[in-house]
Amino acid sequence: MLQVYNTLSRSKESFAPIHPPHVGLYVCGPTVYDDPHLGHAKSYVSFDVIVRFLRHSGFKVRYVQNITDVGHLLGEGDEGEDRVLKKARLEKLEPVEIAQKYERHFFRDMDLLNNLRPDISCRATGHIPEMIEMIEKLLKQGKAYETNGDVYFDVSRFPAYGRLSGRKIDDLREGVRKESAEGKRHFADFALWKKADAQHLMQWPSPWGRGFPGWHLECSVMSTKYIGESLDIHGGGLDNQFPHHECEIAQSEAATGKPFVKYWLHNNMVTVDGQKMSKSLGNFVTLEELFKKFDPMTVRFFILQGHYRSPQDFSEPALDAAAKGLARLSDAYHSLAGIAGDQEAGEETGEPWAGFQKKFQAFMEDDFSTAGAVAILFDMARAAQSLTREQAGQAASALRLFDMLAGDVLGLRFTPPQSSGESEKQVVDYLVELRNRFRAEKNWKLADEVRQRLESAGIVLEDGKDGTKWSRK
Repeated sequence: MLQVYNTLSRSKESFAPIHPPHVGLYVCGPTVYDDPHLGHAKSYVSFDVIVRFLRHSGFKVRYVQNITDVGHLLGEGDEGEDRVLKKARLEKLEPVEIAQKYERHFFRDMDLLNNLRPDISCRATGHIPEMIEMIEKLLKQGKAYETNGDVYFDVSRFPAYGRLSGRKIDDLREGVRKESAEGKRHFADFALWKKADAQHLMQWPSPWGRGFPGWHLECSVMSTKYIGESLDIHGGGLDNQFPHHECEIAQSEAATGKPFVKYWLHNNMVTVDGQKMSKSLGNFVTLEELFKKFDPMTVRFFILQGHYRSPQDFSEPALDAAAKGLARLSDAYHSLAGIAGDQEAGEETGEPWAGFQKKFQAFMEDDFSTAGAVAILFDMARAAQSLTREQAGQAASALRLFDMLAGDVLGLRFTPPQSSGESEKQVVDYLVELRNRFRAEKNWKLADEVRQRLESAGIVLEDGKDGTKWSRK
């Protein structure tokens, strides 16, 4: 029986969806104003594995993830500049260009990590009418109020505010550095709609004047539109627990009168020297930069070696160690493939492989313990070393299981080992490139030395107008 840690109850609970076998899962997506970094990778790899395992376990999952392209403000509370607008000003582009540019970058990097695409990826700017409808409903119920073109949710009308994070409204004032915005009845009230001045590039007409939606409102509207008024699972980073998810609960349950989410799942952060990795602290590394040094599968494997609810400290030595571990699994996988040959796997997986499968399943059913599951893969790799050519059938069964557990559930891909011919070509190509660089620098001595060394190894170079070509003698 699958056990999940529910942030709302602060305990592990047996997983029972509202309408089995269907599962509605919503995960807060990126704010598309900059390149994704390793912290984003931890969050989205974690929930990718959760989706994969739920489907592996027979559940029919609808995976919804939003794209925040308006309304996420810099600074505290409901003040500050829109993140997308600020980046548009810095790069001298239209806001929609910024949003679409970094949305492409996000999915490019998620694809490289082998994350499944969400079933529905919804942009905030495509759901303004639905957001206005929810605001009107809350105003009609007296749970929101309008002041000078801004609309705020009245937290005094929702006594349960704070139950997800364990915070009390009266205790929150200590963390507020500035006075409440003009027109707010209470410092903890949060914006559903913000008035836009004439210079604001992203604004829409509304019953309260031209403006834009609040960040918290966007997720409530999009999640309930595509899943329903009650979600099975809502996921996101631990840093979104308050105020973002707290505000989602308040406005959603106030509007519908129904429980908003049955299971709240939060992933912990990536840290650098014990500090959270973030753009604001300047200690982040983008995935694009990281992928120049490490294969995306190494990054994924590094994340899987920890638990999604635990912090994970980033360092290059840690990624080097992950690369070595992944290489061991890859060697075992290809060794099994070589032994199995064309042999088809049997319907039943015999011992010890069936035992490995049960242990893997047990770890994953314990709140998606990927670290334990990875340990079982290493046990399988060690067992695979004892197989011989005469055990092709068993190797085929083991290979099929390896494919299912490592590939389908954990999302790992094992690159085929390079042939000696491929390795040789890479080395020769590099030496030819090096010689051409020496020639461009007029360093004829080193250029001739490279050519002579290649010739002594049986490689002939031919310079022409289309560049340098090489062939074997």
